[in-house]
Amino acid sequence: MPEKPQSGKLFGIPYNFERPSIGRMMSSYWQPGKGMLVEKPFGVGYTLNLANWRSWLVLGVAAALFYQQQGSAESIDEDEADEPVEVVVDE
Repeated sequence: MPEKPQSGKLFGIPYNFERPSIGRMMSSYWQPGKGMLVEKPFGVGYTLNLANWRSWLVLGVAAALFYQQQGSAESIDEDEADEPVEVVVDE
């Protein structure tokens, strides 16, 4: 029985299931001169290239949206606790 390949592409999406090393992990997230997305060092798909300024912009926007969501969720919980709920049952 032939061995399955540990890395390659499936439908254009890269995969890599080789045992990760520290050097490969570090070098895959910091690749100057490459685009915003680079192949993941382990697993399926792509990850952000932290050497690209656009990746930091994406991380900043994601952090701002997460912070805004947490603040709005807390204010909704506080508003619901103060108001009574009316239930109408039609027979």
